[in-house]
Amino acid sequence: MDLILIRFAFILLLSIVCYSFRPFGLSPWISAVVGATAGVLVLAFELRVRALSLKRLLGAVIGSILGIFGAFLFSLVLRYSLPSGRLLSLLEIFILLLMTYIGLVVGASKGDLLNLSAMGDLFAQERSQARHGAKILDTSSIIDGRIADMADTGFLEGPLLVPEFVLRELQMVADSQDGSKRQRGRRGLDVLQRMRSDDLLDVQIVKADYPGIREVDQKLIELAKELGGKILTTDFNLNKVAHLHTVAVLNINDLANALKPVVLPGEKMSVSILKEGKEMNQGVGYLDDGTMVVVDHARRMIGRSVEIAVTSVLQTASGKMIFGKMEEPPARIEISNRA
Repeated sequence: MDLILIRFAFILLLSIVCYSFRPFGLSPWISAVVGATAGVLVLAFELRVRALSLKRLLGAVIGSILGIFGAFLFSLVLRYSLPSGRLLSLLEIFILLLMTYIGLVVGASKGDLLNLSAMGDLFAQERSQARHGAKILDTSSIIDGRIADMADTGFLEGPLLVPEFVLRELQMVADSQDGSKRQRGRRGLDVLQRMRSDDLLDVQIVKADYPGIREVDQKLIELAKELGGKILTTDFNLNKVAHLHTVAVLNINDLANALKPVVLPGEKMSVSILKEGKEMNQGVGYLDDGTMVVVDHARRMIGRSVEIAVTSVLQTASGKMIFGKMEEPPARIEISNRA
């Protein structure tokens, strides 16, 4: 839609210019029509150029340059052979147009014979330098939402790349029949829109795709290898698979665990027991940051807050778990409550 408006503005501007300057002594309205016609011809040429392949376009450019250079040499010969006048000027213009046209047509037709392998290495190097330090976002990191807060702090350097296939997967989650999945998908779209609207963040949509690969995780790994970037994720399995492929991964959970206050065995804390644990007589609670706390002999204390002493801490890439025991035996607590 924006491109259509730009084209319309170009034709209108060209008509206004011709209306004002009246080329060839034409009337104002005829000049405006001539300008609009010239604008339409230019747009038709632009559409034809866009349809050309890169090799044909480069061949046409090279052929045109060679044609202009040949016309210049012909003009030098004519200036020493013919006297100055209108005939000489007409011949020079004719030769210039002829040689340019021949070079353009022949170069475009023979452009497929060009070998761009050497230039491809140069372009690949330029793309890698432009996207040096790029972070490739996966669906889990976008839905998680903490990526937006991390980006606002300025700790993430380089462009943030969102592949098209990740956007498709995010849209599928947002259109899911499951209410929880649909809510998570819409939250991810809101987070991405928030990051795109921030002028200080360089969020780019990458149109690269790998039709021969079905799994999104494998596509992310291939894209990271191609661009030399790092995958930003919260997916534990993607983290492991990417390491097997020697692809650098930034796990948001690892960063969150590293920034959490260190809890040492023997420390005291208060926690609310919300549900029973997997083992006998265990109770499970959660801290304000979502860390799971497993308390021995606290199954009877579900729905209450208890004071515990930390016995051990288990920290993994998928999160942190704290194990503890209550300060008082359950029997003593029940007797005091009855009293």
